[in-house]
Amino acid sequence: MSRQREALAGQVSDADLRLLRIYRKVVECGGFSAAEVELNISRAAISMAMSDLETRLGLRLCQRGRSGFALTDEGAEVYEATLQLLASTEGFRTRINGLHARLKGELNIGITDNLVTMPEMLITDALSALKERGPDVHINIRMIPPNDIELAVLDGRLHTGVIPSLKPLPGLHYRPLYAEESRLYCAAGHALFEAESVTAAELAEHDAVLPAYAQTSAIKAMHEPLKAAASATDREGIAFLILSGRYLGYLPTHYAERWVRDGRMRALDAHHWHYLTHYSAITRKGAPPNLVLERYLEELERLAA
Repeated sequence: MSRQREALAGQVSDADLRLLRIYRKVVECGGFSAAEVELNISRAAISMAMSDLETRLGLRLCQRGRSGFALTDEGAEVYEATLQLLASTEGFRTRINGLHARLKGELNIGITDNLVTMPEMLITDALSALKERGPDVHINIRMIPPNDIELAVLDGRLHTGVIPSLKPLPGLHYRPLYAEESRLYCAAGHALFEAESVTAAELAEHDAVLPAYAQTSAIKAMHEPLKAAASATDREGIAFLILSGRYLGYLPTHYAERWVRDGRMRALDAHHWHYLTHYSAITRKGAPPNLVLERYLEELERLAA
């Protein structure tokens, strides 16, 4: 009876880590061609590296050809394991470099979409200050949903994240950053675009787009008077539908400002139909010391004070 071949029977070598880093970039870029520029190596070299990695692991990681690039089920699992392994490796390097005066290593941060237009540029300014203190620090940003950020911080794939404060998880530490105001908007051409004030009964007569992501009970209550006729998984999707002139919807004021300024969108009865979303920076409780993360959090807390 033959024994199943055991992949990676030996130690994970530097060569293996190099192959895994190439694989991570190929997955994040969505294929070999797109990864050429990011990796600064030829497509042929990338293809050879992927073949070597599949041989080393004894697994088929992706489908490539005329039909395009796609991960196999095993490839998706290897990608998640790769993120964890590289994060752990980088965490070790960052911790050792913390013994030296000069900051080195990576900061892996997850951020909820559409925060870059916030007037309180706490994240941007904190990253700038971190880069000033450690020119060799490499910053990696992942724009993913809040629940994915929480999971990635918990399992070590991310050092920190910025998410709306909804239901705190016991394994995470939350540092309040700021409150984001949202108002109810419609676009030019909508029947309510010129309305001075709007009642709940009037709102219920018009189609609205509702968020398909988690909200606090207070925010959900602000959506109750609306006639749910569409949904969107993020604020950009909500903006698309509002700008069609057929839907009402809530957007952050900083995000909607560009369209309001151009006369393409306006807030309805802003003194009544509005709410606040509170955002926090999260880190994992009990995480190993990380000088790069500590310096970033110091700058973030200084700016938020």
